[in-house]
Amino acid sequence: MIPITITTFQTISSVISGVIVGFSLGLIGGGGSVLAVPLLVYFVGLSEPHIAIGTTALAVSLTALYSLFHHHRARNVRWGTALRFAGAGIVGALVGSELGKAVSGKHLLFLFALLMLYVGARMYRTETHPSCPVPAENQKRVYAYGSGVGMLSGFFGIGGGFLIVPALMRSARLPIINAIGSSLVAVSALGATTAASYAWSGLVDWRIAAEYIIGGVVGGWLGVMLANRLGQKKAIMRYVFATIVIAVGLYMLWRQFAAF
Repeated sequence: MIPITITTFQTISSVISGVIVGFSLGLIGGGGSVLAVPLLVYFVGLSEPHIAIGTTALAVSLTALYSLFHHHRARNVRWGTALRFAGAGIVGALVGSELGKAVSGKHLLFLFALLMLYVGARMYRTETHPSCPVPAENQKRVYAYGSGVGMLSGFFGIGGGFLIVPALMRSARLPIINAIGSSLVAVSALGATTAASYAWSGLVDWRIAAEYIIGGVVGGWLGVMLANRLGQKKAIMRYVFATIVIAVGLYMLWRQFAAF
């Protein structure tokens, strides 16, 4: 029997974590950053939070890019809307990240959990809309929502996929399968921006990031396959997304209260 060393366990757990994150990104277009950091810290055992954030930002960005490729092939991406949203989101994220530095980590996690519960509850009531070109008057809404979500993403230090999907549905009136596919453009862009900043400061574990990405490729492929199968069942897609967001939000609140 081959002994399982700490390094071997980290490799296996990193790949498994990547599968989970990739599946989430492929299926619902979000949840990657929310799941990735806790998995790295509590499952993989990467004790330095800043390295965990920088490493997951890189892994989530590239994993989202892979899932984006498959959603593009399935014609789920509305590129014009996605690029407008992502461009505005990057600007907002730069502002939000500066604001977030002034708030304690404990308060950030608590506010983040409440935000997830609000978004999840709203998703149960969100209506899907037929796919159509975005009117000129709606483009302003796309920019506004993009900058707002980008600011929240920068403030909380996450990719923001769980915010981007409902924002695209409301601002551009996209069906949820198109919102999921298009959201990955912004998730990739915001993750890459964060990863570049952390890498510049030497806060990225490149080995674990590579292992994460390998698992993310497999998970992303599985998630996109399931998303395409459920694409015509809009209510199911909406409820799956909302349930995952609320479940993670409740877990985060429980962890915060348990720490007191």
